[in-house]
Amino acid sequence: MFSSLKRRPPSISIFHHSSSPPSLKALKLLQSANTSPYPANKSPSAPPLQYNLEVVESPPTADQVKTILSYMPSKATSPSMALLSAHPSAGAGESRPQTVEAIIELARKSPSALKWPIVVDWEDGKVAIGDVEGVKSMLESLRRKRDGEEKTGDEVDQPKGWFT
Repeated sequence: MFSSLKRRPPSISIFHHSSSPPSLKALKLLQSANTSPYPANKSPSAPPLQYNLEVVESPPTADQVKTILSYMPSKATSPSMALLSAHPSAGAGESRPQTVEAIIELARKSPSALKWPIVVDWEDGKVAIGDVEGVKSMLESLRRKRDGEEKTGDEVDQPKGWFT
């Protein structure tokens, strides 16, 4: 009945900082995969990947960070370990902010304190923080779904009831 709602392209956000080389590389990769054949090096006739790309040139909000942290593979990772860079403005030891709110406040004052980029696939619950390889992995997963090599959410084996 509502299958058309499930067919919309996934939403990917990149929290981007223009002075960060990894952030620039990830943004270029995301834009290219969305507008040019993907993967271009293997199949120039392949269509581009379909997703809505949102480029945000500011740190994520506290609520977004909480959601992003829930997507991390290890729930034991502290927010400061996941999000803060090695830049001196991020602090060290006890002086590093530990709460999500304190980290976001620091990122607003000193953007260099944050690991850039933060790329989030909101539908699949995947995140890459400060890592272009994680973005490549995210795009590869989208390619496998597009090419039928990986099951999508509505194709995953579900227990069958009496009326399904």
